[in-house]
Amino acid sequence: MTKDYEDKVYLKSMDEVIPLLGKFDEHLSLVEDSFKIQIIPRGDELTFHGKKEDVRIVCSLFQELLSLIRGGHPLTTPEFIYALKLARTGQTGEIKGLFEDLVLVTDRGKKIRAKTLGQKRYLDALNRYDIVFCIGPAGTGKTYLAMAMAVLALKSKIIQRMVLTRPAVEAGEHLGFLPGDLHDKVDPYLRPLYDALYDLMGVENYTKHREKGIIEVAPLAYMRGRTLDDSFIILDEAQNTTSEQMKMFLTRMGFGSKAVITGDITQVDLPKGKFSGLMEVIEILKDVKEIAFVYLTDQDVVRHNLVQKIIKAYEKYQEE
Repeated sequence: MTKDYEDKVYLKSMDEVIPLLGKFDEHLSLVEDSFKIQIIPRGDELTFHGKKEDVRIVCSLFQELLSLIRGGHPLTTPEFIYALKLARTGQTGEIKGLFEDLVLVTDRGKKIRAKTLGQKRYLDALNRYDIVFCIGPAGTGKTYLAMAMAVLALKSKIIQRMVLTRPAVEAGEHLGFLPGDLHDKVDPYLRPLYDALYDLMGVENYTKHREKGIIEVAPLAYMRGRTLDDSFIILDEAQNTTSEQMKMFLTRMGFGSKAVITGDITQVDLPKGKFSGLMEVIEILKDVKEIAFVYLTDQDVVRHNLVQKIIKAYEKYQEE
């Protein structure tokens, strides 16, 4: 390894060591593998050896992360890994602004914030536009962040109710074979929405709001013939809407309302011969300036690291 340049970063206290370096110094190994430099921790200082350009990038990265830690942000390993990706692409200056912006603190004290630049663009669009389409693969936080913004708007009394909906389309299974009445058959399709609300609001708080009609979780078919004023309306799994359903949903929006449509156009479960309303609406509304289209990629996946690799592998397979 070439050691033609050296620089140092100084720590103020040992409380900065674990969040910055990771347990068992795992963050140092990640940096050394990415930039082919050597990092030597000694007391309250970190010494970097390697190519001048790489050392400067890594020093800048650590200074940004130290600034976050000193500001009270509990840096996590997934955040460190994403910050490292930004440093490799010359976007170190984006790190602090990304992790500092807080969306919501849940009833259990969980802090909800953007974890990627794509998610930050999404949140910015949710703040600026009344209709937002978010299109991207699984695990990018499309629905969860929209629901967090809806809960925030509800708590701030900006809206009077939340309406969450998704089409009840079978992904290889058949509704008719599920046990129970129509409600029992449809309920599993809405379960991911319930789970997110439980996480964001707590079960008791959610139940109280739902009993009062402030929160409604329903299949898309239940939206027909309604006008929703002062509401935050979220359509999830929109790739499984037909053209007619998409038009029906978009025309439910009343005064003082916001609509968010999320979906993954690579996972359409519609029967053969049915065209996705989400894919169609991208073309139909592309020139309407008051509507935002946000596209997330595998780089915005915030689940297990293997999820990114799985998505990339499928994309490569489909291209071939």
